[in-house]
Amino acid sequence: MKIALMDSGIGLLAATAAVRRLRPDADLVLSLDPDGMPWGPRTPQDLTARAVAVAEAAAAHRPDALIVGCNTATVHALPTLRALLEPGIPVIGTVPAIKPAAAGGGHVAIWATPATTGSDYQRGLIRDFADGVPVAEVPCWGLAEAVEQADETAIDAAVAAAAALTPEDVTTVVLGCTHYELVADRIRTAVQRPGRPKPALRGSAEAVAAQALRRMGQLPAPEAPAVGTLTVLLSGREGTLPQAALAYAEGRLLPEVSPAS
Repeated sequence: MKIALMDSGIGLLAATAAVRRLRPDADLVLSLDPDGMPWGPRTPQDLTARAVAVAEAAAAHRPDALIVGCNTATVHALPTLRALLEPGIPVIGTVPAIKPAAAGGGHVAIWATPATTGSDYQRGLIRDFADGVPVAEVPCWGLAEAVEQADETAIDAAVAAAAALTPEDVTTVVLGCTHYELVADRIRTAVQRPGRPKPALRGSAEAVAAQALRRMGQLPAPEAPAVGTLTVLLSGREGTLPQAALAYAEGRLLPEVSPAS
C-alpha cells in the first residue's frame, strides 16, 4: 500500500502522522513545493498549476491514493486534481472541521489564514454546517509562516494575537489551516480562560487519513509492523524532510519508522 500527500510545505505533517499511526505498514510519498511556496498569496490559477505539478510528481510514484494536505489547495485545485488523476488515484481534500464542531453546540471559533477568513468558501461552510451556531472567524496573521519556519518566537506571538481575537466564551476552536495542527497544544493553552472549561480543538488530520483508507477500500491497522518507507519530493526532486519538520512531534515520528529513501 502506498499513500501520497501533497502541500507546499510541512502543513501536511499532521495528516502524514495520522496516516502513519493508522497504517504503519504503508509506504508514504510526501510531495512538497519549496520552489513555489507559499501557495496562499498566489492567484487561484497559479496555485492550481503549482498543485498539479506537485501532484504529478507524486503520481509518478504510483500511489494508491493522494491526500491534498492543504486547505487552500483543496479550495482552488481539488476539482482539477480529481479530473486529472481519478479514478485511477483517489484524491482526498482537506476541509475545516466546521460540521463536527458545530454539532457539539456552543460558541465556535475558526482559526484560519487571513486570506481564508471571511472568504466566500469559509462563509459557505459556516452557512451549510453551522447555521444557528455562533461562529467567530479569527484571522491568524503570520501563524502558518511561523510554523513553516519553526520560528518559536513568531509562533508564540501569532498564537497570542489570534487568542486575543477569540471570544472568551468559545467552546470549540476549529483549526482551519493544516499548519496549525502542529502547534495545537500551544493554541489550546492560549485560548484557555480562567474559570472556564478547556475548549475543544478540531483539526482535520485524523478524518482525512481515515477517508483516504476508505477510498482505498482499506481498514485501519495500527498494530501492523512499522515497515512503511518514506519518499520525500521537493518540487519534484527526491530529497529529505525539511529540517523544520523535525521541530514537531509529527515530523520526528516519520524518520523513526521510515528513513527517507
